Amino acid sequence: MSSQRISLYLTAEHTCGYLPDRLAANLVPDPQLNMSMPLYSHLIELGYRRSGRHTYRPHCRLCNACIPCRIPVQQFTPRRNQRRAEKANTDCSIRLTKAGFSEERFALYARYLNARHGEGGMANPQPDEFINFLYCDWSDTRFLEIRRQDELLAVAVFDLVSSGVSAVYSFFDPQERSRSLGTYCILQLIQQSRQMGLGYVYLGYLILESRKMAYKTVFRPLEIFHDNRWQLFDAPD
Repeated sequence: MSSQRISLYLTAEHTCGYLPDRLAANLVPDPQLNMSMPLYSHLIELGYRRSGRHTYRPHCRLCNACIPCRIPVQQFTPRRNQRRAEKANTDCSIRLTKAGFSEERFALYARYLNARHGEGGMANPQPDEFINFLYCDWSDTRFLEIRRQDELLAVAVFDLVSSGVSAVYSFFDPQERSRSLGTYCILQLIQQSRQMGLGYVYLGYLILESRKMAYKTVFRPLEIFHDNRWQLFDAPD
């Protein structure tokens, strides 16, 4: 499949959700295009990302802070704090399911958003927002559930693409801080990708100027999409 066959459009500028002093815009495929997982697998290799059923890549007039990134899972070795996260969750079980709504999942999602984004537009979500954000009719989306006995502690949402897994979103019990559940979710996605014989965990966009998005640099090695090719991220620790 050739990217030259896909018509791309530039959205209007809007306030950036990560660097609010800047304006952002996105490249999006032709809205009339029938999106599919093979096509999305191609686009993700070019730095694109999915939110709900919408596929996009940042293309801002005065900023290039958003950098697509991925973990090559066969070369990944956990660091000390990541090993601590693994140890802190040895009492948990992992369950892999198809994406879908449940009252239990939504209750955890709402608690997480209200704790982490209580002042933003994501607070007090409705069930349709859960569905429309996390998965859609064309996406091959899975939920990786982390449970302590029967209690749901965390959900890592990911798409299964041809070269790996694409992390869509993770949400977890905000009261369980000592477990480092956000880190543990990514470690479990790395494990799932290895078990499936796939090469990468796609983490979306690395934004070094945003505290919420710069955490991805602690997963090494890390590759970034720069100058139209994937290359090793070599910034110092």
